[in-house]
Amino acid sequence: MPTVATLKQVKRTIIDRHVRRDNRKGLGQVVMTLLPLGLLWVAAAWAAEVSWWLIPPVVAAMSLFLLRSFVLMHECGHGSLFRTEHLNRSFGFLFGVVTGMPQFVWSRHHHHHHSTNGNWNRYRGPLNIIAVDDYAALSRREQRRYRNARSIWLAPVAGFLYLIFNPRITWLIGTVRLILYVAQGKLAHPETSFKTHALGFKTPYWASWQEYRHMLLNNLALALACGLMAWAVGPMLFFLCWTVSLSVAGGAGIVLFTVQHNFEHSYASHDEGWDYDRAALEGTSFLVLPGWLNWFTANIAYHHVHHLSARIPNYCLVQCHNEYQHLFTRVTRIRLSEIPGALRCILWDTRLRCIVSVAEYDRQRSMPVSGA
Repeated sequence: MPTVATLKQVKRTIIDRHVRRDNRKGLGQVVMTLLPLGLLWVAAAWAAEVSWWLIPPVVAAMSLFLLRSFVLMHECGHGSLFRTEHLNRSFGFLFGVVTGMPQFVWSRHHHHHHSTNGNWNRYRGPLNIIAVDDYAALSRREQRRYRNARSIWLAPVAGFLYLIFNPRITWLIGTVRLILYVAQGKLAHPETSFKTHALGFKTPYWASWQEYRHMLLNNLALALACGLMAWAVGPMLFFLCWTVSLSVAGGAGIVLFTVQHNFEHSYASHDEGWDYDRAALEGTSFLVLPGWLNWFTANIAYHHVHHLSARIPNYCLVQCHNEYQHLFTRVTRIRLSEIPGALRCILWDTRLRCIVSVAEYDRQRSMPVSGA
């Protein structure tokens, strides 16, 4: 079986062969994503005049294209969808407006995930996994609440919070606090400029003024787009379709991202002994999806290759996997039917340095202590 050392030896060759970014392919993917999404809004307006029973399948299709939009936004953040940096920035911003997420800010946080993949002391994933000792210290009610909060049935709620609510409320709260901070400072020290007062403002919602500028532009552009769409198709139809489709897409994205790192005995290291390439092989899954779903998720199911190098474009991931699949035999395969089971792996076993399910934790607790 190939080892991590073997992968390290050929990693540079793999990257050099498959980091082939192509502006024409990138633009083709943009058109084939945003054009159908626009046509679905036309279909929604038509369906509302014929029968509201036709709306659900249209919204379901919207969710799929929004999911694909989010994955392409993610790829622009890695600078891998296009060869040209300007195109990655421009379409990354556009996809950020379409999906409701300030792309620049999100990408900064996502880079942290890539740089710490497999190091669960630094990054606990979207579900914020806790260690088994921390779980053991919870009361039964708290344990039940912890499990229920990570149920797959709550995925659309999580999607709503992730893509619609949180990006709006954090920007709004942070902006109000900024205005109050500057106003109070100006009253106390009128001789000091507004800019100087603003530079002293600290908030957990953004790390720099560049991040705030992107949050501001994203929210303003989204507000304008929502206003125009509500005027074009009607407020009730727009906000119903937009809210439901984006919540479902966000929930699906969270589920996909989670099971690409949370599965039975997934590699979960401390700082000490952490290995990035081992995490790509043993801490990142390969989702075995139908071809049509691979298209809608822009091949993000080949996540082990993506974590080998985020600069490999989505349109090169499959070829890379097929060419070097003999190196990926240790990568865990997860089928659609296995996703609910993988989502039950929500505890970090710090002793075994892997992710385990609550059921496995309960079995370990019930086993008699050796020598007792």
